[in-house]
Amino acid sequence: MKKAIILFFITFFTVAFGQNQKLTATKIGFVPLDCDQFLEQDPFGYYYYIKDNVLFKSKEGESFEYKNISLGKITKVDLINPLTIVLFYENFNTAVLLDNQLNEIQKINFSENKIPILVGAIGLSSQNKLWIYNNLTPQIGLFDFLQKEYKTVSIPFVKNLIKYQTDFNTFNWIDEENNWYMCDLFGKIIFKGKIPTFDSVEITNENKYLFSRNNILIYVDIEKQLKFEIKISEKTFKKFHYKDQILSIFTFEGITNYKITIP
Repeated sequence: MKKAIILFFITFFTVAFGQNQKLTATKIGFVPLDCDQFLEQDPFGYYYYIKDNVLFKSKEGESFEYKNISLGKITKVDLINPLTIVLFYENFNTAVLLDNQLNEIQKINFSENKIPILVGAIGLSSQNKLWIYNNLTPQIGLFDFLQKEYKTVSIPFVKNLIKYQTDFNTFNWIDEENNWYMCDLFGKIIFKGKIPTFDSVEITNENKYLFSRNNILIYVDIEKQLKFEIKISEKTFKKFHYKDQILSIFTFEGITNYKITIP
C-alpha cells in the first residue's frame, strides 16, 4: 500500500510538470509603437525602445533620446535602475551610463582599464558596480565605475554563455547546452537546472522563468514544479517582457500589455 501511494505521487508530479497547463492573460491595453527593438516599460509607465540605433524613453507625448554615432551599434541596454541606465557598445568595448532623462553621466572604455577587459556581458550591480563577463579570462567580475577598479569573482567558465540576465545581486546565464547557472556577489555559483530549447527566455526570479518557442509562451516554476502555457491573442510576436504581473508583447504594430496572475 505504501509503495502504491509513493508511486501515485511520483506519477502525479511527473504528469503535472510534463504537461502544459493553461494560463489565460487578460489584455489591459495597446500602445502603437514604431521601433526596431522594444526594451521594456518601467514602473512609471515610460516605454524604452531603440529606433535607428537611438535609445528612446517616451510616455504620452513626453520623450527623451540618446544617440552616440561614434560608438556604433547599441549592443545591450540595462534598465534595472531607471536612474542609472547602462548602454553597451560592443564594437568599441565601451559602456555609457545615463540618468533618467537619458543624459550621459559617464563613459567607460574598458580597453583602457589597467586590468585587460573584453566585455562579453554587462549589467548594473549594487554599490556603484557593474557585472562584467570578461571574454579574456573567461570569468565574471565586478567593476567599480567610480573607482575604476575591477575584481574577478568567479572561476573560469567551461562552456560559452548564450544568454545572460543580471540584477543587483546575481548574474544568471544559460550556456551552450541550455544549463542555467546563477552567480552571487561573492562568486558562489549554483546550477539551477536545464532550460528547454527556446527562441527567447526571460528569468523572472531565482526559481522562475518564461520562454517562447514557435510563438508559444511557457512559464516554468522549477521549485514548485509548475509549467503553464500562457494564452495570448497574438499568433506571432517579436519579443515579450514580464515584470510585476504585466506581460508586454511586442509585434510589428506595437505593444500589447496583459495582466497575468501566476500561481
